[in-house]
Amino acid sequence: MAYLVSSPFTLQSIKPDQLSSPSQKHYFLHSFVPRKINQTSLKSSLKVKCAAIGNGLFTQTTQEVRRIVPENNQNLPTVKIVYVVLEAQYQSSLTAAVQALNKSSKDASYEVVGYLVEEIRDASTYKTFCKDLEDANIFIGSLIFVEELALKVKTAVEKERDRLDAVLVFPSMPEVMRLNKLGSFSMSQLGQSKSPFFQLFKKKKQGAGFADSMLKLVRTLPKVLKYLPSDKAQDARLYILSLQFWLGGSPDNLQNFLKMISGSYVPALKGKTIAYSDPVLFLDSGIWHPLAPCMYEDAKEYLNWYGTRRDANEKLKDPNAPVIGLVLQRSHIVTGDESHYVAVIMELEARGAKVIPIFAGGLDFSGPVERYLIDPVTKKPMVNSVISLTGFALVGGPARQDHPRAIEALSKLDVPYIVALPLVFQTTEEWLNSTLGLHPIQVALQVALPELDGGMEPIVFAGRDPRTGKPNFPL
Repeated sequence: MAYLVSSPFTLQSIKPDQLSSPSQKHYFLHSFVPRKINQTSLKSSLKVKCAAIGNGLFTQTTQEVRRIVPENNQNLPTVKIVYVVLEAQYQSSLTAAVQALNKSSKDASYEVVGYLVEEIRDASTYKTFCKDLEDANIFIGSLIFVEELALKVKTAVEKERDRLDAVLVFPSMPEVMRLNKLGSFSMSQLGQSKSPFFQLFKKKKQGAGFADSMLKLVRTLPKVLKYLPSDKAQDARLYILSLQFWLGGSPDNLQNFLKMISGSYVPALKGKTIAYSDPVLFLDSGIWHPLAPCMYEDAKEYLNWYGTRRDANEKLKDPNAPVIGLVLQRSHIVTGDESHYVAVIMELEARGAKVIPIFAGGLDFSGPVERYLIDPVTKKPMVNSVISLTGFALVGGPARQDHPRAIEALSKLDVPYIVALPLVFQTTEEWLNSTLGLHPIQVALQVALPELDGGMEPIVFAGRDPRTGKPNFPL
């Protein structure tokens, strides 16, 4: 039976001047990590009532928190974008991109509404999703791998596909990928074409293999297709550029992505020259730290920087300090949705542990594990333990699972491997107030499958705010 529960959480005050130096930023980041709860101070803290509806089985979040309707005081053509994603890391970045476009664009106003894939399981939400598609110009989908929900997305988008100006689906199940349409570029014959591009999809294992193959293509294919005369080649180029923008994930990248697609394919904007910048590219895989000046491709370069940190405490300077490898999702980093990662890093360092946080852009994390956590000369692990903060299988993420490959990589490390997980299909409040615990889909994807890799102690370490979609942590 569904029920309504209201429970408090604490909002902390943030002073901008705390960000004026690395050490102040370190202090600022640590301020988010809760210490022992003092009941007296808790009562005097600012409290906000947050309602959680439901029994924890399905999320009660709503797409309305991701809807932006422009004022459009200048009577500009409106471009409506509808998107469906696995989890909410793109919410903040897309919202910022659309708001910036509506402030600066002289050619169009932009409306956007986003759905988390689990939300469309609800009949009422699915009806609203179908209604939103009826007058949409552009549909975007990404990481849609839950089969029954993928079929619901396919059914809804397929009805509007011919009318939509553009359909862009990034790594998802083949049924959804076939919806792609960008001018003359289509994936409707996915897996049947003799084109090398489409051969990527002919493998039985669609998830990690496809995503990693796509990452190899996005670096070079736009440059090649640029010089081919046919419209089909240019439409294919814009699709790959779109993937570059999407994987880049920052508000600036997403702004230019929407400018490029709307200016190229929305009929109301035909004849207008809408300038856009090329994608800002980030490393496909590497090492990232919130206080570091850049991403690193070499573990020794990262550790050299680590040794120069002036903000490090005495415990971190101890040569015998434990070293923990962290496995992160690249999309959370580039979209600025990384606060739950930051909290864990800061807390581990506060307790005297050095960290090597690695990330991958695809769905196969075994390569970065071997590349960044094992000494290339001695072949010995550079870490004492590894914690995956993705919550997913080491190879395949939410798409599939290849535990033999994962076991091979982890066996080379031969250190404890823990899989901590952020809430994906529930808000923090829903999970805390639930008598059932994790959503059953998350139990399958983020508890059962990682255990086949050898992952242990599946601890929930973060959730999401139902209004902003931003992570809140730790639990």
